[in-house]
Amino acid sequence: MVSEGAAGRRTGALRAENALTSVTDGPGSPERLRRVLEQALVFAGATLAAVYTPGEDGDLLGLVESAGVPRTVYGLRDSYPSSGDSPPADAHRSGRPVFLGPEGVAACSEPRRAGRRDFHLAVLPAHGDDGRACLVAVSEDPHGFDDEDRKALELIADAIVCPAPVVATDGAELQPNAFSLAMDTGRIEVGDGILELFGMSRAAFDGKVETLLGLTVPEDLPSLMSLFEAGHMSIGDRELEFRILQLSGPPKWLRLRGRMLPGGEGSPSQLVGTVADASTLRSDVTDVSRVQRLAAALSMAGTVRDVSQAVVSALRAPLRADRIALAELENDRLVVTVLDPPEPESWPELWRLEWRSEWPEAPVRAMPTLATALREGRAQIWPAGTVLEPALADVGPGGLAVLPLPAAGRMAGACLIGWDTPHHFGPDERALLTASAGLAGQALMRAHALDAEHELVGMLQRQLLPRRLPKLPGAIAVARYLPSTAGLELGGDWYDVIPLLDNHVALVIGDVQGHSAAAATLMGQMRTALRAYAVEGHSPDVVVARANRLLMDLETDLFVTCVYLDLDLEEGTAWCVRAGHLPPVLRHPDGTTEIAEADGGPPLGVVAQADFPMTPLRLRPGTLIALTTDGLVESTEADIDEGMNRLAHGLAVSDPDHLGLVADALLGGARRSDDVALLLLRYDGMATHPLRESWTVWRVPEAARHARRFTRRTLRVWGVPEDAMDTALLVVSELVTNALVHTGGQVRLALTLVGRRLRVSVADASPRTPVKPTNIGWEATGGRGILLVEAVSAAWGSVPVSGGKQVWSEIALDA
Repeated sequence: MVSEGAAGRRTGALRAENALTSVTDGPGSPERLRRVLEQALVFAGATLAAVYTPGEDGDLLGLVESAGVPRTVYGLRDSYPSSGDSPPADAHRSGRPVFLGPEGVAACSEPRRAGRRDFHLAVLPAHGDDGRACLVAVSEDPHGFDDEDRKALELIADAIVCPAPVVATDGAELQPNAFSLAMDTGRIEVGDGILELFGMSRAAFDGKVETLLGLTVPEDLPSLMSLFEAGHMSIGDRELEFRILQLSGPPKWLRLRGRMLPGGEGSPSQLVGTVADASTLRSDVTDVSRVQRLAAALSMAGTVRDVSQAVVSALRAPLRADRIALAELENDRLVVTVLDPPEPESWPELWRLEWRSEWPEAPVRAMPTLATALREGRAQIWPAGTVLEPALADVGPGGLAVLPLPAAGRMAGACLIGWDTPHHFGPDERALLTASAGLAGQALMRAHALDAEHELVGMLQRQLLPRRLPKLPGAIAVARYLPSTAGLELGGDWYDVIPLLDNHVALVIGDVQGHSAAAATLMGQMRTALRAYAVEGHSPDVVVARANRLLMDLETDLFVTCVYLDLDLEEGTAWCVRAGHLPPVLRHPDGTTEIAEADGGPPLGVVAQADFPMTPLRLRPGTLIALTTDGLVESTEADIDEGMNRLAHGLAVSDPDHLGLVADALLGGARRSDDVALLLLRYDGMATHPLRESWTVWRVPEAARHARRFTRRTLRVWGVPEDAMDTALLVVSELVTNALVHTGGQVRLALTLVGRRLRVSVADASPRTPVKPTNIGWEATGGRGILLVEAVSAAWGSVPVSGGKQVWSEIALDA
């Protein structure tokens, strides 16, 4: 095994000193300052390095340059008062370094400043500059900057020479590729080199920045314009590549680098920097932009897979590697999260044959060479021809690099980089690998914790939603739910499909205000309430109105929006009630779509005595109904109307025969800063329509005989066999008699024939459920009716209906 060699065994300070001597740019150039700051990322374990210098009046320490993670992640400011109580000001006044742990950082942070506080801060006076600049470095390592890191920071601070401001004064000539933009007037001073890049003469240039922007490729103009906004530079973006149009040939790529100079009393801010031809810039792998881009990408990565993809994007192309694998270390096992390229044929046969999972997984002890690298905790490089175990040798026959990914005092994982042809490893590559490993390890630990919390949140959310949707006669329903990835709080979106009596079904979709445990709890309460009111048999407006009153009684500060749809699957009609929610979108059988013009009431929980009007809908077989929440159709780039039109278009071009694919396609463009619920139902129409008849039973002495006569006449018309008719007459007699004897109010008899199954139901105004007796004496003269019904029925039961109940019995005609 061949390790990193002499360069890897030297101390960090010595390696930093050697690296600083290789920085050959001009002493006062911005490029040199960037390359010096990069050494803090590589050799001192810093995630951010920045330089502050005094202004002309000496009252402020202003930011000159930064490298690494954007400084707003840690709440660092653009400037600090020289006489104030801040770490940069203290180091500037005293001329001594300041080192702070997380407790010290939290103690000196201003409450109004956003940003993380769990980091170590180092501020060192840069004595190599006449203005006594300050080097500021941040580390996320729990142990902070050790002695070797501090020595490296001292060398870097001594090497700092801040560039002179690129400000043009009257009669002064700028450097050829420099510019100075006045932020208040839009007047820009540019060097001759920039005018040459834009193909413009000095005489033809009018001094307006709009003139140069007009030559930009339209697709690149928004990002370039945002750079010229005064507030944009505060987030740390200092570099941008864009294209300009040419008279002939393809557009030309240019790279702009700049910094914001804050204005003093009564003077405007200035954006100063350089513009160069991107094709002529150096492309070695230690370019500071590569480290900065990796740091920025990792700071935004929310999952382990996002971290892995960011590392692959940052390393494979610059290193010209043939394959990269990144794996998490879980206990003593390596679990690969990303393989690039992903095709199995690109990886060793052992990986494909012995590891029986989608991604390779194996104990670390199966690869002793890799285990040694993880134990030593530093990058290991093996050139072509090194004898390694088969699981590693075929990953990089032309050279293999293994990067342990350290974080929080342990190993978070490992990154394997392989080449097929013999590869020479230069010091620049080693620097890039070292810097990338530290950044990736810390990001991997954060993402792993975030993934675990997301999984917990997702599991809790799924428990509050229906486990499965019911099978419906004459219709198919599918639903999707996507939790938000913007945070770890529970969402309040929900959906439900509720089978009702007489082949009705209720479709519900809703959204509770906010994202919190309170919102999720309220969502569960409202879903249960709406289901209970619906099963009781109330009309849609009554169901929603009762849910509104319940929410008002809960005395919560949250409100709820929802859509409730009662669909008659026999007739193809529906009643729709909206409570501050998006209307349904219908796709008709001919492929046309419409956004239903359903009248709406206010959200639930806002007005106690609110009206919720019902809107009728007519459905033909083949009609598709889509209900969704605003997370699917609303974004910062487009309003709800545009989103609803986009949803309607997506339905129009979809194939309604495959509802699952339709739902997945519609969710493809969903923004994940909000949770999303989607409910689709395709109405096909019932192949066999039930036969129904009903009759109101009069409270007269011969009521039971009249009920039996109505039943016999109806069943004869339907062609029910005589033996089944006798059973039905017995059931009708017992149920009607019980209702008349034990309840008051109206009694309603209903008969339904579906295929070879007859349903007899008797509804009354009493909510009391009939009780089956457990013991009847021989001398008793009553109490056997329910036992008789149970004996002759295939099934029987009781359901609440509009304040009363319905007792039903089903009789199998083939029995």
